[in-house]
Amino acid sequence: MPKALETKPKQAKNKKYMLVRYSRMNTLGFFEHSETKISKIKTRVVIKTDRGLELGSLVGQLTAYKGGQLKLSEEQMLEYFEDSDIGPVPGQVGKFIRYATSADVSEERHLRKIAQEEMKCCRHFVKEMNLPMKIVDVEHVFGGERIIFYFMSDGRVDFRELVKKVAQEYQTRIEMRQIGSRDEAKLLGDVESCGQQCCCQRFLKLLKPVNMRMAKMQKATLDPAKISGYCGRLKCCLRYEDEAYTELKKRLPKKNTKVKTEHGKGRVVDTQILTQLVVVEYESGEKAAVPLDEIEIIPASKTTKEEQDNTPKNNKQNKPETKEQ
Repeated sequence: MPKALETKPKQAKNKKYMLVRYSRMNTLGFFEHSETKISKIKTRVVIKTDRGLELGSLVGQLTAYKGGQLKLSEEQMLEYFEDSDIGPVPGQVGKFIRYATSADVSEERHLRKIAQEEMKCCRHFVKEMNLPMKIVDVEHVFGGERIIFYFMSDGRVDFRELVKKVAQEYQTRIEMRQIGSRDEAKLLGDVESCGQQCCCQRFLKLLKPVNMRMAKMQKATLDPAKISGYCGRLKCCLRYEDEAYTELKKRLPKKNTKVKTEHGKGRVVDTQILTQLVVVEYESGEKAAVPLDEIEIIPASKTTKEEQDNTPKNNKQNKPETKEQ
């Protein structure tokens, strides 16, 4: 057979994918499909993953598809997710099975009720076995292939006996997944102080670290009760404007920098990042806020030279002449 015929056909490039959000952790993934049109309204879909049959929600149905195919290329999708800082680029997870029916949605509600009973049962076993763990949430996979329990613990826990007991109770595969406080907020989070649903629950997939430097730079209140989110840690939204604040701060002169304005010379005593104002203390002792573009920074070398010119001559020149005998 000629080598040209041995190569894979170009059908792989023409495969159609849809972006779907699924699972309790709101995971994003691409699913292969053969539909010619994508629904323009909010749509639930039945998909096949490595966990079994699952129910998910179609993402971007209004603008992201044309003729059933995603408009964005792989490179554009990669660029979008890198720039958005939302999270890692979703990969190909499985296949689209069908659009969800009312019976599928009804079955999902039924599984959620069952899941609550399963969580109570698991918590009972945890208490009975005196295990150092807290059962946070449970997910009963739509196809019934497995039940996933999300738990928190300060360290590693030997839960093998617990898994055996729960598996024997429900006759299905049991999976235990340890999570942290921020993942707990993603699962159970509600409305935050801003009036919006928790970002980690609504769209954030990559929970990057947030530190006090960000809060201080944005001059936010440092009261832990006001800058902490549902998870008890610093709010994720503190990083949203951190890059802009950092860039704006670089433009401003540091404190005690010698500057010159139309009102005279002085030194910088404070700065305002967002308004780009510089608080200058003049030689007269007066202070004034001056826009950044109206000040001139006096180079350090020039300042040093002027100070030297204003100081008395060196000791050698000031010494009285003495006659040698």
